Amino acid sequence: MMFDLPDTDTLYTALCARDDSYEGRAWVGVTSTGIFCRLTCPARKPLPENCQWFGSVGACIEAGFRPCKRCHPLAPMAKAEPVIDTLLAALEKRPTHRWGEGDILRMGLDASTVRRAFKRHFGMTFLEMARQRRLREGFTTLAKGGPVIEAQLDAGFDSPSAFRTAFAKLLGQSPGTFATNALLRADWIDTPLGPMVAVCDRQSVHLLEFVDRKALPTSLKKLQAAAKGSLGIGRFDINDQLEDELRAFFSGNRAAFNVKLTYHGSPFTQGVWDALRTIPAGETRSYSELARTIGRPQSVRAVARANGANQIALIVPCHRVIGADGSLTGYGGGLWRKQRLIELEHRFKDQSAA
Repeated sequence: MMFDLPDTDTLYTALCARDDSYEGRAWVGVTSTGIFCRLTCPARKPLPENCQWFGSVGACIEAGFRPCKRCHPLAPMAKAEPVIDTLLAALEKRPTHRWGEGDILRMGLDASTVRRAFKRHFGMTFLEMARQRRLREGFTTLAKGGPVIEAQLDAGFDSPSAFRTAFAKLLGQSPGTFATNALLRADWIDTPLGPMVAVCDRQSVHLLEFVDRKALPTSLKKLQAAAKGSLGIGRFDINDQLEDELRAFFSGNRAAFNVKLTYHGSPFTQGVWDALRTIPAGETRSYSELARTIGRPQSVRAVARANGANQIALIVPCHRVIGADGSLTGYGGGLWRKQRLIELEHRFKDQSAA
């Protein structure tokens, strides 16, 4: 198992140090109080002999422990840090504001603490997240058929060139170059792990990627070429199904996706993607195991390349492939997301076992 608990001495040391590397991977039940906590809990530390260690929240509850009211182990990990909630609420109220460190200081917050908290939980700083949020406003305006100048103003950009540059950096081309009434349309989807871009036609999903993935602009250009330039901004009815299934996945209510997909890859690559979809949620495979699954045990490198070329994140679960030694290997969406996804999917395995 990738996240087998280490020995009790290691866990107790992590508890005393409030080691956040065990967030979502280990919890402590305190027999003297009957509560369970995150290892980062700020409460006074229990004696070692009063600690029981668990690999899931469900196991803590089944053992009869109640959730701690200080570290809130039942809440999402990011919610345990008040500074995150404070700034996310502020961002929601002022999505087009040009946030800077001065704003953070004026709110009475420490800029370095904010930076570390957001990097730890989201893989990006608050200021980076705020810039993405501004672009989302412009993207939404374009998706509704609004003109570029309106999208620019909605995104809070005074300069048309600055808006075009920021937009092109994200999607690989300026907003004015996207087609109208296109066969393929790009839409913005918000998720607990950050915004994603989905490209769909009327019947299927062609691409689903996190917006900060470096390969996204290149992937979009390839799709545009495949569609002979017919790539636009907007949505079809299938986007509603995709969003509903993503929402159910992140809330822990469904492990599988039924939305129809269209692959863009060689027959070998498509075979690897199909094999990825057979890995149950909550389980992982190594590249060599995946190669044996498709009957090509000598093609481990080719399987790894096909895995990395996946353009439909989450639904084609390339995040479930790890190193032979159990280590987290490369993931286009960021290793922090890969770890979060594997941790999130453990609930499906726990539900299946129950």
